[in-house]
Amino acid sequence: MSCDDGSAGARDAAKQLASAVSALDVGSVAFDGKDAGAANEQLNEVFKALDPAKPAVESGEPTLDSGTATVPLNYTWTVGSGEWKYTTSAELKKSGDQWLAVWNPATLVPGLAAGEILGTLSQSPARAEILGAGDAKLVTYRPVVNVGIDKPLLASADPAASAAELAQLVGVDPAAYTEQVQAAGPEAFVTAITLREDGRTITDDQIGEIPGARAISDSLPLAPTRTFARALLGTAAEANAEQIEKSGGALNAGDTTGTGGLQQQYDAQLRGSNGIQVYAEKAGLTAEERQALPNGGRRSIFQLEMKVGTPLKTSLDPNLQQLAEDILGKVGPASAIVALRPSSGAVLAAASGPGSNGYDTALLGQYAPGSIFKIVDSLAMIRNGMTPESTVECPATLTVDGRTFKNAEGYPASSLGSVTLRDAFAHSCNTAFINARDTVSQAQLEAAATSLGVAVEAPALGAGAFLGSVPGEATGTEHAASMIGQGKVLMSPLAAAIMAGSVAKGAPVSPQLVLNPGADEAAAAGTSATPSAGSTASASAPAPAPASGTPVTATEAAALADMMRAVVTSGHTGFLASVPGAPVAAKTGTAEFGSENPPKTHAWIVAVHGDLAVAVFVEEGGLGATVSGPLLKEFLTAAG
Repeated sequence: MSCDDGSAGARDAAKQLASAVSALDVGSVAFDGKDAGAANEQLNEVFKALDPAKPAVESGEPTLDSGTATVPLNYTWTVGSGEWKYTTSAELKKSGDQWLAVWNPATLVPGLAAGEILGTLSQSPARAEILGAGDAKLVTYRPVVNVGIDKPLLASADPAASAAELAQLVGVDPAAYTEQVQAAGPEAFVTAITLREDGRTITDDQIGEIPGARAISDSLPLAPTRTFARALLGTAAEANAEQIEKSGGALNAGDTTGTGGLQQQYDAQLRGSNGIQVYAEKAGLTAEERQALPNGGRRSIFQLEMKVGTPLKTSLDPNLQQLAEDILGKVGPASAIVALRPSSGAVLAAASGPGSNGYDTALLGQYAPGSIFKIVDSLAMIRNGMTPESTVECPATLTVDGRTFKNAEGYPASSLGSVTLRDAFAHSCNTAFINARDTVSQAQLEAAATSLGVAVEAPALGAGAFLGSVPGEATGTEHAASMIGQGKVLMSPLAAAIMAGSVAKGAPVSPQLVLNPGADEAAAAGTSATPSAGSTASASAPAPAPASGTPVTATEAAALADMMRAVVTSGHTGFLASVPGAPVAAKTGTAEFGSENPPKTHAWIVAVHGDLAVAVFVEEGGLGATVSGPLLKEFLTAAG
């Protein structure tokens, strides 16, 4: 036997065949007695149902037998979230010094007969729920109706007239909807709007009066109301063409996917994965022929089991969240209420008001905190040896490098001059705290902030959030402005609630919102989120510190709590004294922003009430005490 038994040529021909099938293009393959163009057409017809997937095909070692060779072809397909692997056998024939491929459908799929093609059936699992405290169902399937024109029901009625009338009834753009109806096929049902069944005011009778119009019952994963925690939770709906294209095969037409908030961040965990069946059937079967055959003429050759998604557990208390949203419902500008439990860090409510226009002001807002930052100043001053009883100077005005700082409008004259730190804090004396700038460095301010759990990362939160930013270096007027929570100091309402919560706990609060994040999604949860285009942040902020400074101690926190209580007992939030239950301790803040004269202001207030820490924020709000204060009182009184 010669050294070359022909196996090298057979091996090359097998590799070329495998490579061509991988590309789903065998137009350049030399076949034995078969036109390559016809073979290519048949191959594409067989695999059409798997489009856009392509197999990875590798050829094995040929076995030679007097002018023929048999070669194993190992196929790997990605089907949905799984892999489909199989091996077929390809036959090659020697013709002169060339090896030719023998066309056989079973080379493509084991047992595939001539005239058979592949088809697929997909089964989507129901989307998993998003749960709140005590496993309350925040997002679950709720009944809806799809209201639209069912074109076969139109009979001789004018489609345009019916479409315009229905659009008018349900409040959608008549011109756009009419165009949609006219462009759809004669058998189409064209949805105008999807309405929640619960509380809908448009009746079946009203819909039924319009020729061709009808309401089809369905269910969708929805929160209790259209606005409930929408910025935080996001929404889930049928995937659009762009989402399907970007998903890399994970999404198919008809699949439900998340947009924005936790629905998007944890989409894979909530969605689960589709069950997929690949089957073989005779090409060109009519519906009648299919019906007459066992199993509809389908022979199953691969099955990927459906995997149901995992519910996402959160710490949100649905009653407190709804309460916060109801209170903010009457506020015009962007606004937020965040409530958390200091003992555990559980975020109980994170509401953004209607003026936020869908932006998550509660977690992502970046704003100058104003005088609520005096909690941080005070911690730095206490660490420098002061106590609530220490004397500080509170002049009416103070000039730093040519810039004049003054106290808020209506500051009591009786609290000017030499006063205790507690009194300066209770009445929020700006000049007293700016006066401390020479003894409290900017680095000490940054360290005190991180000691209270803000301006750091929040690995346990499980959601995108901004936890504040305090520059470690600032001089002159910028350092002076930092002392009253302005300059480049920024916080979110969540950060403000954490700061107050750390005082109540006597240790830094580590906030927690998502209780069971999947590993991939948790890793992707940017805890130092940058504002999106919709943000109305005061400025862009640097990344947070990876870890806190020396944690606030119980003794330091007790001194801060004493001063926060004085804001209620002798300062300008006396209206909180009547809140039932544990005594309330608070701090207000008013931060100027913009270039108008007089400048606009952010209104802040933070409070602790037993094992509850709350921050209330209004973007264009006047004074913290008079604007955010009443909202806080309403929340604490109703929260009980």
